[in-house]
Amino acid sequence: MPIKTLQIPTTDGQADAFAAFPDRGERHPGVLLYTDAFGVRPELEERARELAGHGYYVLVPNLYYRHGPAPVIELPEHIGEDVRSAVFAELMPLIEAHTTERVLRDADGYLRFLTTQPEVGAGPVAVIGYCLGAALAMRTATAHPDQVAAVAGFHPGFLVTDAPDSPHRLAPKLTAQVHIGLAENDLSPEALSELNQALDAAGVGYTTEIYPGTLHGFTMSDTDAFSPSALQRHWDRLLPLLDRTLANN
Repeated sequence: MPIKTLQIPTTDGQADAFAAFPDRGERHPGVLLYTDAFGVRPELEERARELAGHGYYVLVPNLYYRHGPAPVIELPEHIGEDVRSAVFAELMPLIEAHTTERVLRDADGYLRFLTTQPEVGAGPVAVIGYCLGAALAMRTATAHPDQVAAVAGFHPGFLVTDAPDSPHRLAPKLTAQVHIGLAENDLSPEALSELNQALDAAGVGYTTEIYPGTLHGFTMSDTDAFSPSALQRHWDRLLPLLDRTLANN
């Protein structure tokens, strides 16, 4: 499965990115993949390769491109609990600088780029995200309801907040089908109820599911939270969603 290094033009410059896609000279449905807070690294390359192996063109941008090319900070091979707080101390200024306005400007550029690649078929795309990337996926899907047919988020962060523009409050703008796969402590029962009510109001097909016995970050094999069974459950939910919504591309 080839990995192609790319530069995506955005309003604020050039975002470094990579894409994984089947090397068969055909066009494939497009998927925009937002990383977790730790950003682009080998773990995400493997995730994109595996998804591409199911017949998708998977675009993975460096969320922090304004601060330099990936990896923007030096990451250990395994992000264990012993180094997690130190890594987040470096990451938090980047996360805090990634405002909603920047997220939406970037989403415009990422979708424009994805949908004009010669390897990508005509038709709607999917947007998926991990950790804070789940909130970015939801913002992208609500800002571009005419383009995004599926949105999926796993062990989400910042999806339900008190902010007036919290991603869950934008759900009525959705047209995409949705799956949110939660770790056991990702959302309080009250916050999950708020999310479900917002998705009910949107009138779209959706599932929110707490994956049993999981910690935040359960899909990432380079963290202590990794759960092989939960990663498999993630594939069991994600692949049928993409097949249902993008099969005709």
